[in-house]
Amino acid sequence: MNPIFAEAPTTIFETMSRLAGQHNAINLGQGFPDDPGPQDVREKAAEAVISGWNQYPPMMGLPELRQAVAAHYRRFHNLDLDPDTEVMITSGATEALAGALLALIEPGDEVVLFQPMYDAYLPLVRRAGGVPKFVTLRPPHWRIDEDALKAVFTDKTRAVIFNNPLNPTATVFPREDLELLGRYLEKFNAIAICDEVWEHVLFDGLQHQPLIGLPGLRERCVKIGSAGKIFSLTGWKVGFVCAAPQILKVLGKAHQYITFTTPPNLQAAVAYGLAKDDAYFLGMRRDLQAARDRFTVGLSSAGIAVLPSKATYFLNIDLAPIANDIDDAAFCLRMVEEAKVAAIPVSAFYAEDHVRSVVRFCFAKTTDKLDGAVERLAAFMKRG
Repeated sequence: MNPIFAEAPTTIFETMSRLAGQHNAINLGQGFPDDPGPQDVREKAAEAVISGWNQYPPMMGLPELRQAVAAHYRRFHNLDLDPDTEVMITSGATEALAGALLALIEPGDEVVLFQPMYDAYLPLVRRAGGVPKFVTLRPPHWRIDEDALKAVFTDKTRAVIFNNPLNPTATVFPREDLELLGRYLEKFNAIAICDEVWEHVLFDGLQHQPLIGLPGLRERCVKIGSAGKIFSLTGWKVGFVCAAPQILKVLGKAHQYITFTTPPNLQAAVAYGLAKDDAYFLGMRRDLQAARDRFTVGLSSAGIAVLPSKATYFLNIDLAPIANDIDDAAFCLRMVEEAKVAAIPVSAFYAEDHVRSVVRFCFAKTTDKLDGAVERLAAFMKRG
C-alpha cells in the first residue's frame, strides 16, 4: 500500500460529523449549504439527462460550457480567454488540482503551500513526488509576509498552490499580496495553481481579482473554478481550468488519464447557469452575507470573539481571549459533547507550526440551525 494514503489518519471532518451524529449535535463543521441550489439550473440538468446526450462528451468539455466559462470570466473578471485553447472542464476542482500537480511537477520539485490549507493539497503534492514547503499564515488577518516567501522559494520551486479566497480563514487577499506573490513567481520561474473556487462567494462589496489577470502572470497561472460553489451544488463536481495554451495542453493530458470527462447533463446545466443575470449572483451573496451577519451577532452577544469573514461559507472564532493555552481540537471535542454543536479546529488545516486557537463554523445553514447553535454555545460559554 502506498503510505501517503494507507497511513493517512481519519480526517477531522469525518470525526466531527460522526460525533455530531452520536451527540445529536447541530453540525456546523461540514462545508456545504442547506440551500438545494437554483431550481432552474437543476431542471436544466434533469432535462438534459432525459433529452440530451448521455454518451462520452468531448474530453476537454462540452464546447457550449467552455464558451460559457470564457464568457463568464470576461463578464465578471475582465479575462480574455480562448475557449478552444485556454479552458477545460474537469470532474470537480479537486481533480483539477490533482491533474495540475501530476502534469506540472516532477519528483523532487518543491511546491509552496500556504497553511492553513485545504486538506487535499498536501497528499496530492506528495503523491505527485513534490516536496512541500510551508508558509504559515496567522490570525487575525492571515496576510502573506515577504520574509516567509524568501524562506521557502528556491531554485527548486516549481509550483505554488494558492487558495484565494482562502478556506478555512474566509480571507480575501488584497492586491498587494497578489503582486508580492507574482514577483516571486517571476523571479523563480514558478507556476501558481490557483484554487479560486470561492470567487463568487464574497461579501461586503468585495470583488475577486484572479491572479492570472495581473500583469505578467498570464503564462504563470492555472486558474481553477467550481460550479459546485457558484451554484451551491457541491455534489455536482464540475470544475473549470483556465491556463495559457502551452500549459493547458499538458493539463489536458493529465485529465485524459484521470477521469477523461464529466457528466454531459451537468455540463449543459452549468453552461446555462453561468449565463444567469446578475440578480442570481448578487442574491446568493446577499443571502449568505445575511446568514454570516446573523451568526456573527449571535456569537458576539455570547461573548465569543469572531474573526473577520470576507468570503466562503465559513467564519472563525478566536479562543485566545478565553485562555492562552487553549487547544482548538480539545475545545471542539468538548463543544460537540457538551454544547452539542460541531465545528472544525483550524489546527487540522496545518501540517506544521500549527495555530491552535481558532475554530471554524459553516454558516451556510438554515436560520433555525444557526439560532439553535448560538443558543447552545451561549449556555456552554456561561458554564465555562
